[in-house]
Amino acid sequence: MSLSDIHDRIAKAEASAGRAAGSVRLIAVSKVQPNARVRDVLEQGQRCFGENRVQEAAGKWPGFREEFEGIDLHLIGPLQTNKARQAMELADAIHTIDRPKLAKTIARLAQEMGRCPDLFIQVNTGEEEQKAGVLPREADGFIAECRGLDLPVKGLMCIPPVDEAPSLHFALLAKIAARNDLTGLSMGMSGDFEQAIALGATHVRVGSAIFGERVNE
Repeated sequence: MSLSDIHDRIAKAEASAGRAAGSVRLIAVSKVQPNARVRDVLEQGQRCFGENRVQEAAGKWPGFREEFEGIDLHLIGPLQTNKARQAMELADAIHTIDRPKLAKTIARLAQEMGRCPDLFIQVNTGEEEQKAGVLPREADGFIAECRGLDLPVKGLMCIPPVDEAPSLHFALLAKIAARNDLTGLSMGMSGDFEQAIALGATHVRVGSAIFGERVNE
C-alpha cells in the first residue's frame, strides 16, 4: 500500500469521526527497514518516523537529517535508562515512559541538557506480564509523578493485546487521558489505526502498510 493510500485512509477516518482534517499525525514506523525503503518514503514527503531501538536510530537518522529537512523522530520502543541521554539527543518524542526510574533519569538529564523531547506515558491496558507500561490503575499516580518532575507529558500510548478487540483498549486509554487532561493519544497500528482514530488517536504508528514486511527482527 502506498503512503498516499494511508494518508487517504487517515483523512477518511478523521471525517467519519467528525474530527478536523490533519488532526492525526502519521508516524511511519521505519524500524529494521532498509535505508533504501526509508529514503523512498522520505522522498515522498513523509517526515515523521518511529524507531524502536536507540542504537538503530543513531545509525540511521543523523545522516538522513543532513539530507532532508524537518524530520520528526519518535522513539516507540522500550527505553533502558542507560540509553536515555542518547535517546533525548536523537528524538523529538519518546512514547514509552513506563516507570519512575526512567522518568527521574529523563528529568535529571533534561535539567542538564536544557531540553526534553515530548513524552508519552505507556499504559499496559491489557495488563500483560510480558509487556511494558504502567497498569491502568496506576496510571493517574504515575502521570502526577511525571508532572511533579516538570516533564513535558503530552499524552499516553498503548499497544493492545493481539487477541483482544483493540477498540476496548483505545477507549480505556482515551478515558485515562481525559481524566488527566492529556490530549495526546498514541494508538493504532497498520491493522487498526482507523478504529484508533474513531476513538481519539492523535498519533498512529504505521509500519508494514507503508514499507511492506520487515526484513528482519
